[in-house]
Amino acid sequence: MWLILGSLLVILLAASVSAQNATVGPRVLCYYDGSAALREGLGKVIVSDIELALPFCTHLIYGFAGLNPENSKIRALDATLDLDSGKGQYRQVTSLKQRYPGLKVLLSVGGYKDLSEDKPYEKYLALLESGGSRTAFVNSAYSLLKTYSFDGLDLAWQFPQSKPKRIRGWTGKLWHGFKKLFTGDSVLDPKADEHREEFSALVRDLKNAFKHDNFQLGLTVLPHVNESIFMDVLLLKDNLEYVHLATFDQQTPERNPKEGDFTAPIYEPTERVVGNNVDAKVTYWLNNGAPSNKLVVGIPSYGRGWKLTEESGITGVPPLPADGPAAPGPQSGIPGLYSWAEVCAKLPNPGNANLKGADFPLRKIGDPTRRFGVYAYRVPDENEEHGLWISYEDPDTAGNKAAYVKAKGLGGISIFDLGYDDFKGSCAGDKFPILRAAKYRL
Repeated sequence: MWLILGSLLVILLAASVSAQNATVGPRVLCYYDGSAALREGLGKVIVSDIELALPFCTHLIYGFAGLNPENSKIRALDATLDLDSGKGQYRQVTSLKQRYPGLKVLLSVGGYKDLSEDKPYEKYLALLESGGSRTAFVNSAYSLLKTYSFDGLDLAWQFPQSKPKRIRGWTGKLWHGFKKLFTGDSVLDPKADEHREEFSALVRDLKNAFKHDNFQLGLTVLPHVNESIFMDVLLLKDNLEYVHLATFDQQTPERNPKEGDFTAPIYEPTERVVGNNVDAKVTYWLNNGAPSNKLVVGIPSYGRGWKLTEESGITGVPPLPADGPAAPGPQSGIPGLYSWAEVCAKLPNPGNANLKGADFPLRKIGDPTRRFGVYAYRVPDENEEHGLWISYEDPDTAGNKAAYVKAKGLGGISIFDLGYDDFKGSCAGDKFPILRAAKYRL
């Protein structure tokens, strides 16, 4: 009898811990770009494809919503996909909570996905400038969350991106500094001080509106957004559940077409652009008063690839000269972007050992220091073709970043996103290996 009662108590305790996993212990934010359901072929990722990942996630962040500039309200970027009047994918993701009761499902707005205009960030700034527009956004966000049973909102707000910076040696830095004496610095946002105050006000208003329903409010600091310009840490920190630092894509083939380099190093490699690494971003937020237990470090589940030429050399050591983005990955369809499964297929394996040309395997260079990440490359052939260099995340480096988060006492990790992790298990048989490896080390 006592044995049976004891067993029941253990089961109930385990269920209680599971039900609370979204609020107790490190956070694991799992992003899912819903537009992946519209891709064709290998890149198609529907809601049922991500279910095996959810036991490892505390939060599922569904993206992305956008802004209607005509009325300042939040809107579904694809109503035919997301709303009940269409395929109802909003409802599909929030219904996952019935099978995973500890999961929190949030809706993300922005995220460099609301890109229908030449300068998409302008409508995000215009909304901040009007109290009436902020109120319209807050009310529409609350209504959308309530209607579709989301647990909160993730603000991946689209501020102006900082311009790419070149990697310079000391002579280049001296010359660049000399030129600035005559040309000056370009101003990213003439009204940055106002926008910083207004963004703090928007976050405060959202927090107050969400309080009654216990909706969560999180912030994603997008790559290339200068938080020192647009965000007041002291005014934001108490109104946010978490601050997700999207510390990846520091170098990309689009922004840095002539210079291939690590895209998401933990620490700054020698003679690089200051601040383009995980530790620098974390240190900034900590030094400016952010609670360590609210900081979430982003881990990409993909790699970035550049084309190599004869000027790139043969060592593969970054930074190295390149000729723009590599060919699109079949899954993403985006030049120079490869899911982990696509990167894995390009590394040496029995299936490609005897292949040539564009299918010849890449040479992998590891990261024994656990500081910068791994890369793989293939030098061009005698016809100056098929040269490729990729900086990427794999399960080992994802685990290293989780270990960094644990050692620093931070609030958790994010996986960006589930659709680019190996959700089919085509590489080594295990599905979502980057998520699993990171979760294990957290």
